[in-house]
Amino acid sequence: MKVLIAGANGQIGKHLVKFIQDEDNLDAKAMIRKQEQAAYFEDLGAEVAVVDLEDDVDAIAKAAEGVDAVVFTAGSGPHTGKDKTIMIDLDGAVKTIEAAKQANVKRYVMISSFETSREAIQSAPEGFAPYVIAKHYADEWLTSTDLDYTIIHPGGLTNDPGKNQVELAEKVERGQVPREDIARVIVASLNNDSTIGKRFQVITGNTDVEDAVKSI
Repeated sequence: MKVLIAGANGQIGKHLVKFIQDEDNLDAKAMIRKQEQAAYFEDLGAEVAVVDLEDDVDAIAKAAEGVDAVVFTAGSGPHTGKDKTIMIDLDGAVKTIEAAKQANVKRYVMISSFETSREAIQSAPEGFAPYVIAKHYADEWLTSTDLDYTIIHPGGLTNDPGKNQVELAEKVERGQVPREDIARVIVASLNNDSTIGKRFQVITGNTDVEDAVKSI
């Protein structure tokens, strides 16, 4: 299975490309914004597509040609302002969904926010609310399609070394989780068709990632 990773140069994305390249049955295509970012991924043996999420759907669809799955791990980051949140976390996500449809790619994995309900929007701190809103509507857009989607809702993301152990369910108590372990959850989700049509929250726990994902 060839997997296009939107946001490959991000912190989850870099872990994900490495883990995918370690899998016998998976192969990564890293979607990056700048050619100078390519060397890291090429050294891992991954294919590279230089496409900006602010480009049009056709450009993203061209990058998606010939792949079997799309994973959206991109994010505007906490310091870019509301405009970039709309452009990347909402519009960028929607464009990759539409690009997947255009390129006849059925499998799609979305990295969302821990809680994206209407209640979460209403209760979010003012500075965080635009991000929750963007993720809410991106998730809604995805679930309205006929794509074979999985939506992963991670807890508070850290750069701690991964434990390869998580707690994973439709609802879990709020907590933290290393980005490295979210990348492992993505790989396990791609390898398990039981995650199709599912959305679940993930925090650090005591169950091996593969076993946790199989139980969903």
